[in-house]
Amino acid sequence: MLHASPFMAVAERGRSMPSVSLRRLANAVAGALLLFTANCAQPAITGSITIPPIPAGEARIWIYRDYEPYAGKGLPAVAANGGYIGQAELGGAFYRDVAPGHYRVTVESYGVDVNQAADFDLAAGRAAYVKIVSNPSWVAYGIENQIERPTFYAWLMPNEAAQGDVSHLAFYGGG
Repeated sequence: MLHASPFMAVAERGRSMPSVSLRRLANAVAGALLLFTANCAQPAITGSITIPPIPAGEARIWIYRDYEPYAGKGLPAVAANGGYIGQAELGGAFYRDVAPGHYRVTVESYGVDVNQAADFDLAAGRAAYVKIVSNPSWVAYGIENQIERPTFYAWLMPNEAAQGDVSHLAFYGGG
């Protein structure tokens, strides 16, 4: 008699599967789930983290990006005065401590538009908040399959409003 699977053959003979095999299967499934969830762990919310004070003689630039379900999903690179400082995570925030001075914060973008960079002066002991926003359909084409290339913007935001926004976003580090 041919059987569809070894499990059916055991069941048809009226025996149960050996408990060692079930244990191995359960351990394998639990291990796979553990690995999967470890890679999916979300960072802590910024408001729940103790952020150190700005070091003496330095300033701080916060970069944040709200979670927008319709936004471009990429991880655009962010630069300050032409030097890479991080990537803009959807629904996340990070900061960099910098020397006081004039800053131009830009974000990697497929499309080119006006007002895509944030220009500001930053004094010692002060912080600036730059919000990364996107226009996912700035460059879009296709008839049957719509293809979008998001255009990103770096906008300087008022500190009071930005602090509230940042507090509920995932924290991706500082320094």
